[in-house]
Amino acid sequence: MSDEINARHAEKMKKIKAARDKLMQTKTEEKGLIIVHTGPGKGKSSSGFGMIMRCIAHGMPCAVVQFIKGNWETGEKTFLRERFAEECRFFVSGEGFTWETQDRERDIAAAQNGWKIAKEQILDPEIRFVLLDEINIALRYDYLDIDEVVDFLLTQKPDMTHVVLTGRNAKPELIEAADLVTEMALVKHPFRDGIKAQLGVEF
Repeated sequence: MSDEINARHAEKMKKIKAARDKLMQTKTEEKGLIIVHTGPGKGKSSSGFGMIMRCIAHGMPCAVVQFIKGNWETGEKTFLRERFAEECRFFVSGEGFTWETQDRERDIAAAQNGWKIAKEQILDPEIRFVLLDEINIALRYDYLDIDEVVDFLLTQKPDMTHVVLTGRNAKPELIEAADLVTEMALVKHPFRDGIKAQLGVEF
């Protein structure tokens, strides 16, 4: 019986591999992607920083521009600045979450400064990958002009540079412009049960 099951499995996998190989022969183009991580669930920034780790491993110079989070001491910021400063540039533009600063003009100024830095990093021929962490929050509150951001990404981003934009509530214009969009769904979160953000999980 097990031999018959194994034979059927092998035949099935053989067909799947043949179909997959045929499909992969049609995937020949390369390009720098515009990637959006959005949605109410956890993991948007974490996924972006996972890609940063891949870039470092592949010798691809990269940069991070953090919007909103400000001086919050995160593990990824400490890790990259202390151990991989040459491989990955790390910039912080925000002064903190909007409910902490309570100053719209300061938030706008910080976001505009972050976007200026972001454009410089994206246009730098040495940089291959740029993570714009929590930029969707700045766009949501109109601290940045969505049309300007989308136009820059579509018309000025170098062809082989990847850009990841994270944060919930990504605007429709950005989703339309992006090559790859992932929405993180919230199923359960310990915060709802009174558990605070955990070291190594949230920051």
